[in-house]
Amino acid sequence: MLFDTHTHLDDTRYNQDREAMIARAQEAGVEAFVTIGCDLATSQAAVALAEQHPSVYASIGVHPHEVKHILDGWYDEFRRLAQNKKVVAYGEIGLDYHYNHSSPKEQRERFREQIQLARELGLPLIIHTREAQEDTITILEEERASDIGGVLHCFSGDAWLAKNALGLGFYLSFSGILTFQNATMLRDIAKTAPLDRLLIETDCPYLTPIPHRGRRNEPAYVSFVAQKLAELHADAPGMSADTIGRITTGNAKRLFKIA
Repeated sequence: MLFDTHTHLDDTRYNQDREAMIARAQEAGVEAFVTIGCDLATSQAAVALAEQHPSVYASIGVHPHEVKHILDGWYDEFRRLAQNKKVVAYGEIGLDYHYNHSSPKEQRERFREQIQLARELGLPLIIHTREAQEDTITILEEERASDIGGVLHCFSGDAWLAKNALGLGFYLSFSGILTFQNATMLRDIAKTAPLDRLLIETDCPYLTPIPHRGRRNEPAYVSFVAQKLAELHADAPGMSADTIGRITTGNAKRLFKIA
């Protein structure tokens, strides 16, 4: 019973075996997926995939790398897409000051606009933040993002970011990075984070966990993230990978309002 809360199932690396890859995940116990929009085209593709598969849900939005490409009419199209019952979140949106594919100023402006649109649509947020912790939290606070909630996806920040995100009522989603040898600080945060605020994800096809590091990632491998979280919370009564699966699946369904 696993819920992969962040996938990119439309990625061209799955074009040869997408259906088989989804089947492998289901055989591994993955009961649901969210496939993520990063611009208008991938948002449309996410919704199309969600319509084709009962277990797949979609998010819509524009990644900080891509916000320089936003055109008139994009937000109206997102409003139209959001009417689809399989759309459960707005994102991934946020700030990324590592690459600055879009200028920091434009990223901040579009981040605010998209939070406002998500509030209008009543959709929780999927947040990407890299080397922009303070600005991310400031904007989330100023735009009252706690009213709709959300998740910091692929969490890789420090304890300050975790504390402030949790203070806003957000979830922390952990990926295959948790299994990496050098992720000591991240494991410390995951160990102390409250169980009712944890989610798991692959961010596939990226960030493949150990023991499959170096290969294309896929949703079946979210089980390795669950196993690592279970090890970190081993002191909790009755803890196992299955327990983590049940807890994080329940958390995901609560966040995304899935019955």
